[in-house]
Amino acid sequence: MADTKREIERKFEFTTSKAARRGVPDLTGTAAIAVVADQGTVDLDAVYYDTPDQRLAADGLTLRRRTGGADAGWHLKLPVSPGVRDEIAAPLGDTVPRALAALVRSRVRDAALEPQVRLLSSRRISHLLDADGVLLAELSTDAVRAERDEASASWTEVEVELADGIDPALLDAVEKKFRKAGLQVSDAPSKLARALTETGGEPPHRPDPAPADDTAGAHVLAYLREQRDSLIAHDPAVRRNLPDSVHQMRVACRRMRSAFKSHRKVLDRAATDPLGEELRWLGAELGLDRDQEVLFERIQTRIAELPRTLVIGPVRGRLRVWNNARRSSTRRRALAALDGKRYAALLDALDALLADPPLRPAAAAPAARVLPKAVLKDYDRLATRVADALDQDPGEPRDLALHGARKAAKRARYAAEAATPKLGKPAKQLTKAAKSVQSLLGDHQDSVVARQALHGLGVQAAGAGESAFTWGVLYAHEEALAERNERELPDVWRQAADPTFRADLGA
Repeated sequence: MADTKREIERKFEFTTSKAARRGVPDLTGTAAIAVVADQGTVDLDAVYYDTPDQRLAADGLTLRRRTGGADAGWHLKLPVSPGVRDEIAAPLGDTVPRALAALVRSRVRDAALEPQVRLLSSRRISHLLDADGVLLAELSTDAVRAERDEASASWTEVEVELADGIDPALLDAVEKKFRKAGLQVSDAPSKLARALTETGGEPPHRPDPAPADDTAGAHVLAYLREQRDSLIAHDPAVRRNLPDSVHQMRVACRRMRSAFKSHRKVLDRAATDPLGEELRWLGAELGLDRDQEVLFERIQTRIAELPRTLVIGPVRGRLRVWNNARRSSTRRRALAALDGKRYAALLDALDALLADPPLRPAAAAPAARVLPKAVLKDYDRLATRVADALDQDPGEPRDLALHGARKAAKRARYAAEAATPKLGKPAKQLTKAAKSVQSLLGDHQDSVVARQALHGLGVQAAGAGESAFTWGVLYAHEEALAERNERELPDVWRQAADPTFRADLGA
């Protein structure tokens, strides 16, 4: 079983040989540090694994097998933000643990994970304590030797890692003290990155996310790369069941699908349509779990809002049992999709499309001429969908039409978001307008789905001899909310349907 720890640290290096000879300054009296307690020296032997083309290192991930010290075992480090990483540990063994291999699968896929670099470190450890003896941070001074193929290199590195719950401002105070003593924050994000540099390797770098030029094709491809990278980056978080991770991964799927549809004059749909269908499949597999989570939270909130006199019978217990049964199967299905060949093939196909894009003639045109037309086309599509929905009689036909309008609002929003870096304020305003329509229609669709679930829960309760009264009250409440949304839609749409968009976008 893998264990996870949030690691907040800062790495330092000596700026001169004179500073290195003086060593690490005494930190007693720095911020809340009252005692620097020597913990002795340990010898560490770490072998770092990666694909031959270093896909993990390119994204700032490190996977190692380390012996020595108190935490011998396998460690996978996933970047969270500068200076912050999640370290996921697994027991020592001869092969990469399955739990860690799954977390890097979106990057590794069918490539082999092989030893790349060996780091031998002599680590002197000190605990930084406050006046009450509470651990604030761990100070490590590492004499490191890196070995890669026939090359080797040595250096000294100083690291300060915060204890759980300690204010990161402590690191700022330590850095200020270190600077005066001739230490600076290391340029290398990790020991592995420095080892690759010091041994004459070519540290991998992610390509510049900015468009290569000012053509429509460059802007669209830059946006698609961003979403592809987001999809891959959120994969480990989904597997770890982190909050909002499924939602963010689905959003990346939707944005790519929308971009394929919005920019059919830029990218050949013969290539993008099949990919769009695969992204739809992936979003649907992930969505089962996410949608159940949202539905459960909605009904749970509605129950909490009811007066106690209207909650009759084991309502909360039935809801929990119903949710647990559905969530267990939906999560298994989502993870099965991520572990399957179809998903890996989709990621490979996205990489292939971005490496050799099927560009159409409009791709070579200036982005300022092509993007506004695509954005306004999606906006006009939204206007048609809204008008059609408002013409429908209340009931299931209108519900379906409003759901279609919601999808059109998402597509218009994503198109405007993607164009904002180039088109600026008008695209940003259109994004806001589409989002307001999407939010209203999203709440309406959630009410439709909630009513279906509440009806089923009421039937289950009645079948078990329980009162179905509360489920009926909740159903009526959701029905009233949907009707209110439908009444508000014309006003929300009038505010969103700003005729200046077209002129401001120059189309």
